[in-house]
Amino acid sequence: MTKYKIIATAAMGIESLVAKEVRALGYECEVDNGKVIFEGDELAIARANLWLRTADRVKIEVGQFKARTFDELFEKTKALDWGRYLPVDAQFPVSGKSVKSKLFSVSDCQSIVKKAIVDKMKKHHNITTGWLEEKGATFKIEVALLKDIATITIDTSGAGLHKRGYRVGQGEAPLKETLAAALVMLTPWNPDRPFVDAFCGSGTIAIEAALIGQNIAPGFNRDFISEEWPWMSQEIWDKARDEAEELANYDQDLDIAGYDIDHRMIKVAQQNAFEAGLGDLIQFKQMQVRDFATPKEYGIIVGNPPYGERLSDRPSVEAMYAEMGDAFAKLDTWSVFMLTSHEQFEQYYGKPATKKRKLFNGFIKTDYYQYWGPRPPRKTN
Repeated sequence: MTKYKIIATAAMGIESLVAKEVRALGYECEVDNGKVIFEGDELAIARANLWLRTADRVKIEVGQFKARTFDELFEKTKALDWGRYLPVDAQFPVSGKSVKSKLFSVSDCQSIVKKAIVDKMKKHHNITTGWLEEKGATFKIEVALLKDIATITIDTSGAGLHKRGYRVGQGEAPLKETLAAALVMLTPWNPDRPFVDAFCGSGTIAIEAALIGQNIAPGFNRDFISEEWPWMSQEIWDKARDEAEELANYDQDLDIAGYDIDHRMIKVAQQNAFEAGLGDLIQFKQMQVRDFATPKEYGIIVGNPPYGERLSDRPSVEAMYAEMGDAFAKLDTWSVFMLTSHEQFEQYYGKPATKKRKLFNGFIKTDYYQYWGPRPPRKTN
């Protein structure tokens, strides 16, 4: 098998989680802003797509170089070994972005990269006339310029990795599955402890927790664009999926619940959980957060409550934060983790957080407020 330079892209603030996942797959990696870089073969590409819960996409880096002129961009793109990646009939749309670079016209950069690849491919395949017939598998190419450094990649995922394939319905502002998984992974939860999503909406956080709890690969229920590629054989994907099936622990008992004030969202959450094959494992129920009470101990509560982004919503949201604080104060062995952009959350909740972590929910800058409870006592045999 061939070695590739692989990039797992990540939302700002969760690169370290993606790196931890990559290392868990057995690959050493380095962390950069918005990405984790590692080397691996075709099987590594398949595994990364199937298993990375918190990454946005898995890409192959074809080349990286300085480009301050269009001639430089053309010649250095053409010099790359495109025959290694693209078959003669490949469809290869080119997208682009440019930040703080002399070559700021994205459309021109895309056209130049496209022309350079065509020239190289024609030479590689000894085609002397006409254009390449783009009728085969799709290879989505991106040229990204940052401070005059061009990075050219091929996307192996297709649809973003947050698209797990189980979401049949959603609310007005759905949480991305990748961020939901990150919120779970940033807690000390394990399958032996109760887990509650106090604002479950369409059920994403609870479903991601169940996938983690039973060690089910998040990409088990979807396809990837690189499955069409001639050099990513069916045997590779079969092997990666067989591995995932063997590693899943479908017999693991879980105590996971999701609550929401809106009965319509409870129905949507239940549909999504059944679509994910987890319908019998998660209990969804209509409930206001102020009414939450439980005799269970050492549980974890995770939530993505309303933020009060609109001024008209602020008073009711702030009152709800106070009610939440009152309800959760009685749970002296539980740990609470809340994501919100409201900068006075702690004030209304009534207690300073043990720790805060900056995260982005889409383009919204948020804090993940962490209230650590005591560790559960060790089990004695």
